[in-house]
Amino acid sequence: MLKNDDNPLVEQKNAYMQIPVPQTAKKSIEMGIAKARTERRRNMMMKNMKKLSVSAAAVVVTFGVVVNASPVVANAMVGLPVIGSITKVMTFGKYTNEQNNMMADVNIPKVEGNVTANAEIETYAKDLIAKYEAELKKTNGEGHYAMQSDYEVVADGKDYVSIRINTLITQASGAQYVKIFTIDKATGETVTLQKYVNDDAKLQAISDNIKQQMEAQMKEDENKSYFIGEDGFNGLTGDESFYLNEAGELVIAFGEYDVAPGSMGAVQFTIADSVWKS
Repeated sequence: MLKNDDNPLVEQKNAYMQIPVPQTAKKSIEMGIAKARTERRRNMMMKNMKKLSVSAAAVVVTFGVVVNASPVVANAMVGLPVIGSITKVMTFGKYTNEQNNMMADVNIPKVEGNVTANAEIETYAKDLIAKYEAELKKTNGEGHYAMQSDYEVVADGKDYVSIRINTLITQASGAQYVKIFTIDKATGETVTLQKYVNDDAKLQAISDNIKQQMEAQMKEDENKSYFIGEDGFNGLTGDESFYLNEAGELVIAFGEYDVAPGSMGAVQFTIADSVWKS
């Protein structure tokens, strides 16, 4: 059993696991767990963002700015993760804003060099910023909205490198969005899941395996739940985020609420080579 008397999320989960309850009550407890989880994440985000030295007005760093043009960007470009021996990932730009109960902190990565994938990464970041600024305009800065977006290199193999962008948006509730850019080192272009698998039958085999993993997890653990079928996961489209783990296996990633309730968070599935490679 989990032990943490000061953690409301753990308390509710323990209650959920120990007490036999009807289905309606079970759903209420699940909602309570998700709400407590969201509140904890929101509080952590607020705490982290309060540490930022920003004014009440938006601080926008222009894309492609010279390093010494902003202390924020200059500090962010220290200790860059190396991708193989050919290049590295750096923080290309940073957007921060704080107005009353609205705040944003967006770190924008780029791969060093003339890499085609950088344009797609920049567009994705700009879309996030536009989403925040639209909310800012709609509420005249008086709303309750927080966005925190950062990145990590989740895979660095011989042929591909994958940059995962994690974005947490907290409003009335919270949601974690996941976007992974898998880049071909030889061409500098992003590779979609459809292009990587390159076969509809294999894509279907992967979809079937994910459903099997979902069903097996739910059977083994009653606290796990997935949306399967017409109103949930009904198969891959080929546009999903993916990367290759250290063993070279395919990993499919989903954001929060994509295929499961919020209490499950962002989830991912590892696909054995035997599932789709012949």
